[in-house]
Amino acid sequence: MDAEPREGDEAVRDELTRRAGSYVQADVDAWLARALAAHRGHYAHPAARETAAGLLPQSALAHAALLSALARLVPAAAPGELAVVARLAAAEPEATADLAALLTRATEPADPAGSPA
Repeated sequence: MDAEPREGDEAVRDELTRRAGSYVQADVDAWLARALAAHRGHYAHPAARETAAGLLPQSALAHAALLSALARLVPAAAPGELAVVARLAAAEPEATADLAALLTRATEPADPAGSPA
């Protein structure tokens, strides 16, 4: 999907899932996670990202968090190389969020004492 995210996308996700069933949900959640991680469209605004945190399922949020962390580690990663992230987030959202937090801490600049700031 090439469309930019817009206000109300979370509600559209719920309606698509209701109408089409869960087979479409994974694709929509992956698109929302990529948009959220890249701060594209509607998600460019911090308030929209904060609102999304209360509306999107844990798996989509974990997916976005891990994509963000991996983008800092491997900025040139191709989208196909990151396809595993969606599967991890769907199977184990809490573990995926924990991994994202760990990678984020690992990539933070060190303070003068040598530990992450």
